[in-house]
Amino acid sequence: MDRIEAMRAFVHVVQEGSFTRAAERLDTSPQLVSKYVSQLEQHLGLRLLNRTTRRIHLTEAGNRYYQGAQQVLTDIDDMENQLGDLHAEAQGVLRISAPVSFAMHHLPPLLSAFQKAHPAVKIDLQLNDRKVDIVEEGFDVALRIGHLKSSSLIAKRIAPVRLVLCASPDYLEQHGHPERPEDLIHHQYLHYSYMDMESIQPIQKSLLSISDDDRVIASNNGDVLTATAIEGAGIVLQPTFIAGAAIKGGKLRVILPEYEPEPLGLYAVYAHRQLLASKVRSFIDFIDGFFGEPPYWDRFE
Repeated sequence: MDRIEAMRAFVHVVQEGSFTRAAERLDTSPQLVSKYVSQLEQHLGLRLLNRTTRRIHLTEAGNRYYQGAQQVLTDIDDMENQLGDLHAEAQGVLRISAPVSFAMHHLPPLLSAFQKAHPAVKIDLQLNDRKVDIVEEGFDVALRIGHLKSSSLIAKRIAPVRLVLCASPDYLEQHGHPERPEDLIHHQYLHYSYMDMESIQPIQKSLLSISDDDRVIASNNGDVLTATAIEGAGIVLQPTFIAGAAIKGGKLRVILPEYEPEPLGLYAVYAHRQLLASKVRSFIDFIDGFFGEPPYWDRFE
C-alpha cells in the first residue's frame, strides 16, 4: 500500500462526500479510491468511515485521522514546492570555503561572473588554509588543493596545480644555478610550513634535507614566500597559480624543471551527489572549465 496515496484518497473522500467525486478529483476510478481507503483502515486496524447508500460519516477515529492527514499532506506539498523552487532556480546563500592565496588571486572573476549568472544566489566565502569539515561547519562547497583521499564526500577535479621550484635572477646570479637536487643543500630555502607530508615527492625530500640554518624563512602563506623570493632571499617551491605571473614577468626563474613534482589537483568538494540544491549544482557546473585547460596561470612558458 502506498500510504501517502491512501491518505490522499481518504482526505478527498471526506472533502467531497463520496467516492465517486473523490475519484474525479484524483483522476482515477471509484474502485481504486475505495480500495485505498479499505487498505488504510486495515493498516490502522480502525474503521475510519461509516458508509450508507446515501452518505459517508466519519467515525471518531476517522475524524482524528482526517485532521492529522490534512496537515501531513499540506506539509508534503509545501516541502515539494520549496524543493521544486530550488531545482528550478539557483537561490539562497552559498557557503564556500577556499584556500587563502588561491582565492585572493583567482576567485574574484569567477564569483563575479557566477553572481551575474545567478543573481538570486548570495555568496558567503570563508578563506582558510586548514581542512574544514564542510558538514559540521555548514559549508556547501569547499575548494581544496592536494591529493585527496577517499571519503564519503564527493570531489570534482577542477584544474591541475603545478608546483615549481624557482628563484629570482639576482639570487641565481649570486648563489649559482642548481643543476641537481643535491645542489639544493647549498642554497637558502623559503619553506612553506603547510607542506603535505603524507604525499612527499623527491624534490621536496631534497628541500626538507636543507638544514634549519638555511631555511631563512618559514611561513604558512605562499604569497609571502613568493614575494620574498622575488626580492632575492632564496629559492621557493610554490604552485604556479601564485608564482606564474612572476615567472612570466621575469621576476622569478624556474629551476630544476625536470624534477618538477607530480601536479596536485584543485577540487570542489561537497557532501552529496544526488538531490543537490540548485545553488550547489550551478556552482559546480560553473567552475568546471572556468580556468581553462591548461589553466591560464600556467601559460607562462
